[in-house]
Amino acid sequence: MPDTFDATLTLEDNDAASPLRDSGILDLLAQLDEELIGLAPVKARIRDIAALLLVDKLRAQRGYNTGAPSLHMSFTGNPGTGKTTVALRMAEILHRLGHLRRGHLVAVTRDDLVGQYIGHTAPKTREVLKKAMGGVLFIDEAYYLYRPENERDYGQEAIEILLQVMENNRDDLVVIFAGYKNRMDTFFSSNPGMSSRVAHHIDFPDYQPDELQQIATLMLDTMQYRFDAEARNVFADYIGRRMAQPHFANARSVRNALDRARLRHASRLMQTDSTLSDEALQTIVAADLLASRVFDTDTGQPAE
Repeated sequence: MPDTFDATLTLEDNDAASPLRDSGILDLLAQLDEELIGLAPVKARIRDIAALLLVDKLRAQRGYNTGAPSLHMSFTGNPGTGKTTVALRMAEILHRLGHLRRGHLVAVTRDDLVGQYIGHTAPKTREVLKKAMGGVLFIDEAYYLYRPENERDYGQEAIEILLQVMENNRDDLVVIFAGYKNRMDTFFSSNPGMSSRVAHHIDFPDYQPDELQQIATLMLDTMQYRFDAEARNVFADYIGRRMAQPHFANARSVRNALDRARLRHASRLMQTDSTLSDEALQTIVAADLLASRVFDTDTGQPAE
């Protein structure tokens, strides 16, 4: 598979307590490779973070000083580029490497943190932080926490609580802020205290057409479906057309397209009187894709 993790991460240690061997980290990195197509710069940064923590464990074993690294992160990119999936795997990796007690992921938005009236925000935010302790707190569209145009907005209170906990509990909590890059840049420039606490800024690039085709194949394999030869070519055409339309969301749009193709596939099968073979039950054909509005140039409306 392309863009796999660098084999140089496989540190050799003859001691029985080898942190590499005991952590199972290579299995997790391999799993991430299988789940995520492309994203080479993202995988490189994850590899670097894993290497740092592994080397810190080796140093500690041999009596060297090790500092507690700040691992709060910013994930920027368009929808459907794998940010939530990487956050979930990052939680598992940090747990395997001993940086986090539990290794779970708590995913939230502004509504989970910010209250509607005075005295409501602090308990909401602290309750979320309590649930996230020992793991990763993933805040999607984090820039909505900061609304300077509204003087009575309570988002700033949530930010101040987050800042305090990020500093005081960085050995028991990793916070990942996520969203569109330009809006996240504005968010951090408006909150210098927040920016100074985020050590890793990782940009998730959009997928290329061939990568989206690989993603579709992987999704179909997981669901035990497949394209026939004609459908594979039609889907490549579909991707090019859909990418040119508004509101394209990378892998999310691919999943939506496959869900609709499965609906058409099921409807088509129900219209036949013949016994359905295993091949028929598993195979999506060109007609299941061509019925999409994306191929109707007269409507002018975007469609998955």
